[in-house]
Amino acid sequence: MNTLTQNTPATGQDTFPINGTDHIEFYVGNAKQAAMYYQAAWGYKLIAYKGPETGCRDKVSYVLRQGKITLVLTAALSPEHEVARHAALHGDGVKVLALWVDDAEKAFHTAVERGAEAAMEPKVLEDEHGVVKLSAIKTYGETWHTFVERKDYHGAFMPGFEARESVYPVKPVGLKYVDHCVGNVELGAMNKWVQFYQEVMGFNLLVTFDDKDISTEYTALMSKVVSNGNGYIKFPINEPAQGKKKSQIEEYLDFYRSAGVQHIAVATDNILETVSQLRRNGVDFLYVPETYYDDVIDRVGEIDEDVKDLKALNILVDRDEEGYLLQIFTKPVQDRPTVFYEIIQRRGARSFGKGNFKALFEAIEREQALRGTL
Repeated sequence: MNTLTQNTPATGQDTFPINGTDHIEFYVGNAKQAAMYYQAAWGYKLIAYKGPETGCRDKVSYVLRQGKITLVLTAALSPEHEVARHAALHGDGVKVLALWVDDAEKAFHTAVERGAEAAMEPKVLEDEHGVVKLSAIKTYGETWHTFVERKDYHGAFMPGFEARESVYPVKPVGLKYVDHCVGNVELGAMNKWVQFYQEVMGFNLLVTFDDKDISTEYTALMSKVVSNGNGYIKFPINEPAQGKKKSQIEEYLDFYRSAGVQHIAVATDNILETVSQLRRNGVDFLYVPETYYDDVIDRVGEIDEDVKDLKALNILVDRDEEGYLLQIFTKPVQDRPTVFYEIIQRRGARSFGKGNFKALFEAIEREQALRGTL
């Protein structure tokens, strides 16, 4: 099984057992081209495919993997299809945050009994490689959590998919696992969804950031981070806060047309090498002014990396009681200013880079100003 998230020490009793992130599924306008982007720019390898050639007549899906991260890119073959409607409304975006569980049926019934809205009743998929059991519930916006039980499956991905290999000469960039996934919700909805994760899925409230923590001269937002009991799944939930101008959360909601996944943080063991390769591959990152690095050591203390190397790549650094972390954020990876990625390397730190919030959000505001949406 290759889709486990970070191997984090348990942080408490888990009342809703989840083993990790199974996969993340995007609904996109053109899955073939999106798959090529993730292979060429991000170093993911194609491992499986579903489409007309495999008996699926209404949509296509490409499955890509790097380390323990699995992406599914799905597009419709007709304009009437639900996937086409989703892509037309939201642009390319995350439809499914799939969670790896031991019992998909039990997870579904437990969630529904606790107040979740059903998205897909439990079902069994089977082929010559074994059995996969699936179920799903709805969360913020049109996003689903699909529960995936695959302990009896030994194929490339799941029944209905054929194993495929990349024709493109893929070079992995060192991505290891999903660190966390961030959701943007409407004003006043953050506490509702935090309560959902606590009451329905047994998550713990890990940390709270208010508009004093996350603000600039012009904009602000509020965020709460929830985590499952074993710490493998972490979901920050953001909502807008009052500011002089339109915040990045409001811009996201305007363009995505609903709540949804804002960014996916993927971990690496060597952020210098990973970001260097991503930049060579054409991935665009947010720009932080060079003055950010003038007092880095004063702010965070000694680090193993050379500040000159971090400055050259525009990588941010922050420290908490457990250690420090290194992080950098891409620009949106589709035409609409919605979904983007965070590259993160943890050197003991378990936090989310609070010390970088101001520099990060000022960088986002500069991009908003160029788009005319600030």
